[in-house]
Parts: sequence; C-alpha cells; structure tokens
Amino acid sequence: MRESGFFKLLVLVVVCCGLFFAGVVFGGELIEDFSPDKKVRVEVKVGEVLSYSVFYEGKEVIIDSPLGLELEVGGELGRNMIMHRETHKNVKNEWEPVYGNRSKIVDHCREVWIGLNEKEEGGRGLGLIFRVYNDGVAFRYYLPRWAGVEDFVLTKENTQFRFAGDHTAWVADYKGFVSHQEEEFKKVKLGDVGAGWFGGVPLLVKVGDICYAALTEANLTDWAGMYLCGVDDEEDGYVSLTTKLSPLVDGSGLVRSSAPRYSPWRVIMTGKEAGDLIESEIILNLNEPCAIKDTGWIKAGMMAWDHWWSGDSKMDTETLKEYVQFAADMGFEYQLVDWNWYGWGSLKNADLDILTVDPNVNMPELLEFAKERDVKLILWLHWTHTDKDDAYKKAFALYEKWGVAGVKIDFMQRDDQEMVNWYHKIVKSAAEHHLLVDFHGAYKPTGFRRTYPNLIVREGVLGNEYNKWSKRVTPEHNCTLPFTRMLAGPMDYTPGGFLNRGKGKFRTNVKPTEVMGTRCHQLAMFVVYESPLCCVCDHPRNYRNQAGLDFLRVVPTTWDDTRVLKGEVGEYIVMVRKSGERWFLGAMTNWEGRSLDVCLDFLGEGKYTAQIFADAPDSGENAEKLVESKQEVKAGDTFTIKMASGGGQAAYFEPLKGE
Repeated sequence: MRESGFFKLLVLVVVCCGLFFAGVVFGGELIEDFSPDKKVRVEVKVGEVLSYSVFYEGKEVIIDSPLGLELEVGGELGRNMIMHRETHKNVKNEWEPVYGNRSKIVDHCREVWIGLNEKEEGGRGLGLIFRVYNDGVAFRYYLPRWAGVEDFVLTKENTQFRFAGDHTAWVADYKGFVSHQEEEFKKVKLGDVGAGWFGGVPLLVKVGDICYAALTEANLTDWAGMYLCGVDDEEDGYVSLTTKLSPLVDGSGLVRSSAPRYSPWRVIMTGKEAGDLIESEIILNLNEPCAIKDTGWIKAGMMAWDHWWSGDSKMDTETLKEYVQFAADMGFEYQLVDWNWYGWGSLKNADLDILTVDPNVNMPELLEFAKERDVKLILWLHWTHTDKDDAYKKAFALYEKWGVAGVKIDFMQRDDQEMVNWYHKIVKSAAEHHLLVDFHGAYKPTGFRRTYPNLIVREGVLGNEYNKWSKRVTPEHNCTLPFTRMLAGPMDYTPGGFLNRGKGKFRTNVKPTEVMGTRCHQLAMFVVYESPLCCVCDHPRNYRNQAGLDFLRVVPTTWDDTRVLKGEVGEYIVMVRKSGERWFLGAMTNWEGRSLDVCLDFLGEGKYTAQIFADAPDSGENAEKLVESKQEVKAGDTFTIKMASGGGQAAYFEPLKGE
C-alpha cells in the first residue's frame, strides 16, 4: 500500500511538472511557449479578459495586452472565455524563394493552438494561433461556425500592443485610410501617437535597452488593412497602441465574411539590434507556399525608366527606343513604359482604353526593337482603367501575346477588404498570363509574394520621385527606411539619381530632377534596399560616362544571403549581400559624415579583390564625385568605410582567380 501510494504521488508530481513545462498553470488560465532558441517567450491569459504578453531574454516587451474582436451580431468576442483546447507543436521546414534576400529560408517556430468558448451556455467559439520564432511572435484569430451562423460582419478589432514605458518609436502617420502610404517614419515617443493617428506598419519601437520590436501584419487576405493608434485612457506608466482597420467603402463595417475564417497575422518582430529585424524572414514564413507550379518565367532584374521622373515629357517611339537601348547597353532586363502610352491625360480621363495604343507609339516596332536587344517591357496602367468592365482580362491576354513581361498598376490608394481582394485577383490573373506585377500607389507588403511571386515589388514608400517637388527625401529618411518600411518587404524606391547635391545645394521643381546626398549614397541603395525589380530612375544622358555607372552594370537584384553589419535607425547602415561567389556591400549615412570599421568575417576562404566606390574627400561639397579603387582582402580583415555628409559607399568582393 505504501509503495502504491508513493507511486501515485510520483505520477501526480510528474503530470503536474509536465503541465507546467508545457506552459499551463493548473486551471488552464495561463498558456505559454518559447522560441526554439528560448530567447522569446509568449504568455496568453484566459479569463474575464483575454490578453497576451511577449518577453525577450526574460524581460517584458508587450505586457498583458487585450485581444478580441467585435461583430455586428453578438458584439464583443473575447471576454469571459474558457479554454477547451490547447495544442503545442514544433514547426520546422526549409524552402526556396524564387528571389529575395537569401536562396534558402528556414521556417522554425513553436506553434500554440488555443480553442476558446464563451462561458455561458451556447456561447460562441474563438480560436487563437500563436507562433513563437527566434525573431518574433505572430498570432491570428480563428472564427469557427457557431449555432448555425456562418456569415458575419467585423465592426472592430480590439488587439492592443501595451508597453511598460514611453519608448522611442518610428511612426508614419498616413492621416487617413485613403493614402499612397508615402510618409516619413518620424522619430517620436509612443505617448505622442494619439487616438486620431493612422500609424502605418511596420511601426518600430526601441524597447529601452531590451530589444527592438516592429509591429506589423502578415498574410493580409480577404481582410482589411491594419493601422495603429494611441489609447487615451491608459494606466499611468503604460503606453498602448491599438488596431484600426480600413473600413469598407460603403460604410457597412470592416470585414464581411463567412466562418470558418482566419484573420491575418499580427506580428511583433524582435531583435537585439535594429539591424536584426532586416534579416528576418518572419513575414514570408507566415504566408502560404508558392501557388505557381512553373516559376521559370519570373525573373528579377534591373529596369530603366522612361520620361516622367527625369524631366522628359515625350511619349513616342523614338524616345522609348532611347531608353530601351540604354537598358540593353547596361545589361538591364527590363524597360518601363510609363503613363500616357495608351493616351494622354491617363490620370484623369476615365474613358481611356488599356487595349488601345496612343498613335505616337508604334508598339509593334517598339516590341521588336526591344526583343532584338533582349529587353522586355513593363507597361504602366491606372487601376481604374484596368478595373473598368474587367478590362484587365482582355488586356493581360493581349500583353502576353505581345511578349510584354509585366504591368505597373498605380493609384489604388486603399487597403480595405474590397481593394485587398482586387490586388489578389489582379495578381492571380497576371500569373495566368505570365506577367509580373508592380503595384504603385499601394499599401505595404504582407508576404503575398511568397504565394504569388509574380507580385515582384510594390511602392508604398516615400521614394526618389518626391525629389521632383519636395525636400522630404533626406539622407536621414533614406537611413530610416531599411529599419521601418523595408521590414515589410521589397519597395520600389527607384534609386539611382545621378544629379547629386550636397547639403543646402539641392533644388526642387527643376529639370532634370536632383537628389540629396552623394553619388555613393545612391549607389549604396542598390545593395541596401530590397527590390527584385529595381527601377533605375535617371535619364540615359545623366548616366553615360559617369563615375559609378559600372557598379550598376554588375549589381544584382536577388540574393543568396543578406547580413546587416552595423546600423542605427536614421543615422547609418552597412549591409552586405551575397550573389554567387560575390559579396556586395552598401553603406549609407545621414547628413553626418562618418568613418566606420567593419569586419569582413562574412567572406569565404582565400583572398578577394574589393572593387570600391567611395566618397571623395570633397564629396560633401561636390556630391557627384567619387573615388574608385581596388584592394586585396581576406576573411577577418578590418575594412574601413569613410562617408561624407549625406554620403555612402558601394563595393563588391570577388575571389581572386587561382586562390
């Protein structure tokens, strides 16, 4: 009897310990799990209020933050819940993207599935799925069918991100739901983000000395886009951000759908340094695998850009041929045929037809000219002309017949559920006709390019085009983008302005368009900024015989590996990316000139030749000047980067032959 009693006691202790280490406090009120490397931990509390917390290296990042949804019928969903299911599992797999920051991506996390029900008899159900990665936490809602109800209208999302302190943050306020999402990410205190803000995501927070955290969303599918704003009635010592979803145009709610449904993922990217977030692939890992069976036709590459930015106003065959010839001479894969190719006034004229070419453009001649030079065309379209009477269906079939490589679609300016669905419809239709898609006037990426990689890039960024009329594209802004907007995915910034101007010398509203900062500052963007379809902005005459042009001949747009060597948000950044046997380096600084030492420990065995494009001693004043040099280096060497005010450096390292 004594042995039997001892055995029963031992079994009870083992069971309780097992429950504890699985993350369950007896009674089922607290669920927790860790990232594979144990640095990131999530806790979920179930009870009167449903909430979660995130910890980094044992320290609080997000604290007791409310969760829940509100529906048109039934009201708030997430209070007074009881747990009926809890499942933990390890997720680990490896996959190969068509293009991107690296050739292989590891998806490794701990996943927790939590099934909940309201306490009252016949109460509604709700599911929560958490994934805990080494580089962050993601969660989503699951709406099951209940009591025969399938259709629902979402009227509010109550997800919050609660911080124990008024931390420094970088936030873009889009000022409304109708926006190109082209704003600066301003350095503010979290407490400055008011309830009336339309804070764009990713939103970056420096959580004291603990870590950096970026708040965003992934896998936005058949749902409304997310913004963040402040919470006015927060407790002293805490600062919260809450979700604000883009409403349906007819005002009938936020999301109209049917159960069962998953929401998009809410994501908290984490890293000890801000640069760690740039290396993360969490957004892509939270999307479905590629749905296109044969992706051989999807090619990353460089693209020349005709008349609009560089100052020409002509839209005719001869002008377009000049750009195509330049693309061919440079070895670029693509040429963008911008607005007005199917008729002048294409921004305002609702009657224009995307199947009809303007008389000034001989499309068959242009297509043949480009084909002979191994250059493919990308055609600009206004979204309303594309949408009218489903014109895209006939147009995409015609463009495929012409041999066009893709389309650049502009001016959507929305991310409500209907527009999100329109994006997906267009991308899928384009894939059927082997067309790439570049969205401008667009909302931020959420990883859909993993599932449909023909969605190769999008804008949603305050880029070089703003130099035409504003002084907003400063070196500080350029050094902020990699740590903010770029965390969401590729951005069509259109780098490569070669009319470079030092501080105080830049002019707006001039032809041709100028840019702030040095020539090397612009060259570095081709390494630092992710853009598989990289649109080179300037006119051929501003490039020919210019210093630094040779770098544009060799720099690729898709990579085998990516690393951030150094960086401070808005101050400077140094990145390296690998392509084949070569490593490319890009470094950028704000208006402060600086010298940085980096270790070349990323190089392989043997010696390398470094081809360097560096600011000249007087580049702060004469911003178009640079110095080209060669240097023999090896792994572990210290490499010194000297940058002028508003400057940068570009370089590439290739193994010495015979080494």
